[in-house]
Parts: sequence; structure tokens; C-alpha cells
Amino acid sequence: MEELNMLESIERYIRGEMLPEERVFFENLRKNNPGVDQMVVEHTVFLHQMEKYGERKNLKSTIQDVHNELFESGQIKQPQEAKLVRLWIKYRKVVAVAASIAGITALLITAIAISLSSNTASKSIEVLNRKISILDQKQNSLNAKLRETPAKVPSEAEFKLGGTGFMIDPKGYIVTNAHVVNSASLVIVQNNKGQEFKTKIIYINPDLDLAFLKIMDSDYKAPSVIPYGINKSNLDLGEAIFTLGYPRDEIVYGEGYLSAKTGYRGDTLACQISVAANPGNSGGPVLDKNGDVIGILSNRQIQAQGAVFAIRSKYILSALEEVKSDTAYAGIHLPQGSAVKNMDRIQQIKKIQGCIYMVKSY
Repeated sequence: MEELNMLESIERYIRGEMLPEERVFFENLRKNNPGVDQMVVEHTVFLHQMEKYGERKNLKSTIQDVHNELFESGQIKQPQEAKLVRLWIKYRKVVAVAASIAGITALLITAIAISLSSNTASKSIEVLNRKISILDQKQNSLNAKLRETPAKVPSEAEFKLGGTGFMIDPKGYIVTNAHVVNSASLVIVQNNKGQEFKTKIIYINPDLDLAFLKIMDSDYKAPSVIPYGINKSNLDLGEAIFTLGYPRDEIVYGEGYLSAKTGYRGDTLACQISVAANPGNSGGPVLDKNGDVIGILSNRQIQAQGAVFAIRSKYILSALEEVKSDTAYAGIHLPQGSAVKNMDRIQQIKKIQGCIYMVKSY
């Protein structure tokens, strides 16, 4: 039924039968959905072919009628058919079959475009994990040797994905995206000073795209305090936000605002923010002006400038309740509030960045 409705809408669009508001909406849909745009192109070609075929058929019918009238009125003395008419009579069945095949082919192309459009959503969204080159891995290994620190990663380990995570408990608990660590057999986190720590995945939920890590490393020294809280209340549209993450080997700051209270296609799990985000930002915190976490960066819309989506912080809290149901992790305590509320942005960043980690999956 949806396919038929889409074809009907496309035909009305091509024939100029849409109201101005409908046409604006449909043109935006074409712009943001390559599958729909392809369907419009294919259907336009199909209708054009059918119109040309109809014109040819009408022309040949007219020629036949004129010929018959001329013959009956005696203006044609010899009852010989014109060459074009003879050819038409001889090959009209072949032409009809060819036209039918062309029509069926066009319809099949349209059907394929419709079926492919169902996969367009996944192609329209890009997760913000990061890939590190072999050269980068060698450089990191060299840096470890220069610092005379033992390498945390076995030489045979193969890097898979990278992202960001942020601490929620000084005892070494970190939250990130599930898609950053989902296929990892080893996860290393690195702080803004370049120190690396081994971790254990203690919780992963692909539906929420959330994962919790626990630092399991004797070199780790817990910070005295986590300077931000987790804000589960809703922000208003236009409110200022900022991000910290690792799209490169040093921490990167970004700033923007809340642009929609839902995510891609109205997803209530997420909100939309207008901010610069790149591969590596996955799992990074989205913070409000007071320095409280309001979400966790997850993905972005490829064809829309600045359309970035973050999982809302209330789902971090609900996922944490699942984690704490295991008695081994019942002692996790979230920071109660922001310790940087009245500071300027530069001071906020200085206090917060030590709790933001690069996440490396092997």
C-alpha cells in the first residue's frame, strides 16, 4: 500500500498536480532521501517513454485512416499500401511486444528503487566512530616507549574502531556507545595526558547504543571528583550546548545548540543538536551551559549539515539501573551535580577534559 501511495504521489508531482505546500514538502523529501529521488527519475523516464509510444501509435493510426479515406474517394488509383503502413501492419505485433517489455522493465526498475528505499535510512545515518591507521598505531607504540611505559596492547592486536567515553564514577566507570565497542575483544581508554588503561566491558545494549566500561588497570589513579552531573531534565530549543571528544589524537571542543527534541525521523531515544561532529566523537558527552551532561553523541545525518544526534541522558540513567542490578556494580555512584556551573567556558573545559577518554577497540 505504501508503494502504491508513493507512486501516486510521484505521478502527481511529475504532472504538476500537487498543491504548493505539498510540492515544497515533496521536494524536501527528494533532497533528503536518495531512494525517493531515484524513484522520481525512473518514473519520469517511464512516463516519457509511454507518452512517446502513445504518440507514435496515434500517428500511425491517423496515417492509416487518411490512407483509407484517400483510397475510398478514388484519389489513390492503385490499391497499394504505403510503405510505412505495410511496415506497420507487418511489424506491429513486434512493436507491441517491445513496448510491453520496455514498460515492464521500467516498472521493475521502479519496484527495485522502492525496495532499496527501505535501506536508505541506514545509509542516511553515519555513526561517529573512528578508524586509526597502522601508522597511527605505530606512533602510539613509539610514544609509549619514549615514556618508558609498558604497552597496553599486544603487538598482534588489530585495531577496529575508536571513539570517546566519559567517566561517571571515579572508581573507573566510563560510558560510551555500544557501536564503538560492540565487536571488541580488548578495549583501551586513553586520557588527555596520553596515559592508557585496560578496561572491561560490563554492560552493552545495542538497542540504546550504550555501553559501560570499568578500568581494570593498576596504573589508574582515581580523580578526586567528577566535575559534571547528569541532567535528565529536558532542554528548550535553542539552548546552548558544547561537546568534548576525540575525532583526532587530542581532545577537541565543539559548541552549538539544541535544534530538535527528537532524533532522526522523530526518534524519541535521541535529540538533535547543531554542532560540528566527526568520526571519533561517538560516545562523547553533550553538556549544557552549566557543564552538566544532557546526552551522549551517537551519529549524524550524512546529507544534512550540522544534523547530529545524541542519546538523551535519561537513558544513561535507566541503563545504569540495569548495571547496578548486578551486586558487583551496585556501588556505582553518579556525580550529584556540576562543580563548574558558575565558571566561564575555558575553565569548565579545563576541569572536565580530564574525565573524557579516547576509547580504542581491538
